[in-house]
Amino acid sequence: MKGGSVFPVRLRFTKHGKVRFTSHRDVARAFERAFRIESLPLEFSEGFSPHPKVSFGLALSTGYESHDEYLDVSFVESLDLEALPERLTAALPVGIVVTGAVELCDRAPALQEAVTAVEWSLDVARDDDVAIDVDEFATAVERALARDEITVRRSRKGTVVDDDVRGAIRRCVVVGPGPDGTVVCDLEVSTQPRSAKPLDVLAAIMQVTPAVGPLVERKVLRVRQWIERDGARLSPLDADARTRVAEARAS
Repeated sequence: MKGGSVFPVRLRFTKHGKVRFTSHRDVARAFERAFRIESLPLEFSEGFSPHPKVSFGLALSTGYESHDEYLDVSFVESLDLEALPERLTAALPVGIVVTGAVELCDRAPALQEAVTAVEWSLDVARDDDVAIDVDEFATAVERALARDEITVRRSRKGTVVDDDVRGAIRRCVVVGPGPDGTVVCDLEVSTQPRSAKPLDVLAAIMQVTPAVGPLVERKVLRVRQWIERDGARLSPLDADARTRVAEARAS
């Protein structure tokens, strides 16, 4: 290791099963504990109360599952990144699996600023347990997507506000019937300049076609996250990775 060197690393991980009921903050604590268990050479902040330099991406709502979560962490020594996912997974709660690790290039943008789109899969149900008619739901989705503006009421930083969410909805495709009278749909939303959660999209559909509701989420899975730059659509694990060629030249 070169004196004073810092090695920023991006990790990709999944969150499935009962651990989906673990909050974003508790997931962060679980990773910090895993770093300690594995005695990893973390970089710490300066000041009166130093803490490890760990930065998570877009928060995942409690109760949601995901194939595609990310965090950035800085080390003061280089590590075997091929072995790191297995080491961390063994130290994490059941259901959190680290599936990738790359060293980041210098001054890589923060995940929360870089991610521009998110894909979801969700099982939609009625709150009154009435089975959803797939064709009627698909028609309601089409009517919503045909609108230029859909204003829904949602909470932002503890305040209830009216927001136009139509611009954040990129795609909503009805896949077909799901279990127990639900409907499965694939959803893609923007995260910038405004974002929309799956529940916001269901609210938009109900506003345009009230008879289709009351709609609730039965199961929500974050499938993919994307960073879009200069016409390219990249995984966060690829977008700012330091290439092997760059590493070889640097050495």
